Amino acid sequence: MPVNRQLLLPVHRTLPWGAVGAAGGAGLLLAALTRTGETAEQLSLPLLRAAVLAFALGLVFLLDDPARHTTATVPTPRPLRIALRTALVVPAAAAWWTVALLLVPPDVRPPVGDLTLEAGAAFALAVTGAAAAVRFTEATRPGLPVAAALLTTAVLALLLWPERWALFVPVEDERWAAAHDRWGVVLAGTVILGAWCALEPVRRRIRL
Repeated sequence: MPVNRQLLLPVHRTLPWGAVGAAGGAGLLLAALTRTGETAEQLSLPLLRAAVLAFALGLVFLLDDPARHTTATVPTPRPLRIALRTALVVPAAAAWWTVALLLVPPDVRPPVGDLTLEAGAAFALAVTGAAAAVRFTEATRPGLPVAAALLTTAVLALLLWPERWALFVPVEDERWAAAHDRWGVVLAGTVILGAWCALEPVRRRIRL
């Protein structure tokens, strides 16, 4: 579509590549730590999960837009603007995840498919959190509070999540397959919620 092509370059220029790049670099450093020490096998899974969280913390800045209240009046609807931002960052996220996996030695690398599901769910949660902040607040830079909320949620999930619905389990745990069924539900639910949050509110708030 011509309109979409015309929007690609301006949207690309406004993306927070610095925040995404810094978070990605921190995540790759964590993944590279699996190559050090004799405990790499025991640490590969938690380090990869920490790397995913680091990159997700960069993605929460995806919808930061200082000109948000100006662009709200343009004919291009919000869902399209958010979809374009997300589409532009997806190849970078896929490339980052590929590099992160390759940094882990093959003999200690956790199951790639299941870990990719976890990563996809985490990345979707980050973008959905940003979309929710855009929908329900007037903030032009919601990334920082959303990052704090995502980090807090991850810590609370590790500490307080009910064992019978466990998500973060070790590879050798008999609940591994069931946990990743739950990750699939989390991913699907997050995508649906994110699509709803991307919609324009029926009634706009009146800014005084």
